[in-house]
Amino acid sequence: MRKLWCVVALLLVSQGAAAGAIERLHQFLDSTRTLKAGFTQIVVAKNGKRPQQSSGVMIFVRPGKFRWQIEKPYSQLLVGDGEKIWIYDPDLRQVTVKKAGQALGGTPASLLAGESGGKATLERNFTLREAGEREGLEWVEASPKTQESGFEKLRLGFAGSELKAMELFDNFGQTTSLHFENLERNPSIAPSLLRFTPPAGVDVISE
Repeated sequence: MRKLWCVVALLLVSQGAAAGAIERLHQFLDSTRTLKAGFTQIVVAKNGKRPQQSSGVMIFVRPGKFRWQIEKPYSQLLVGDGEKIWIYDPDLRQVTVKKAGQALGGTPASLLAGESGGKATLERNFTLREAGEREGLEWVEASPKTQESGFEKLRLGFAGSELKAMELFDNFGQTTSLHFENLERNPSIAPSLLRFTPPAGVDVISE
């Protein structure tokens, strides 16, 4: 579940056919306030065996709010309400609560759910480079400037002005790949989706 929260959010890119992938990312941050998409996530361990696949829906509302709902093969939910991040595992009947500012920091989530004018925040927390073309997509790579982020690097892949894929490489040799579909930029998002109240009877753990 902690790996999922680390991944939660790396998902913004966009525009300008002549622009490089880094410039597209900057343009996307400047022009995107809300984001909604379906995703398929595949996690591959360092040994390459027994990949784990899941799917669901993600929502981001800048600044600082997001919802990451895994629907298959099991249910898990992350909600960032701008002040706290709630990580809910229904099977364990457990909720973990983190302070948003400390938890986001230089993580992938800060790419998407960061403050308006996110270019300065982006460049403060990440080193960016063009990562070329592969599988018909143009890629930008972001490496965290802090060793406490929990991951080595992440890559965002674009087709034209649309974000299509993301890859996260953690510090343990594990790779998480996400592919997006039905991506909507700046849709109307119900405020209730960005709030979380722990269900009765679950354990709540604060970090």
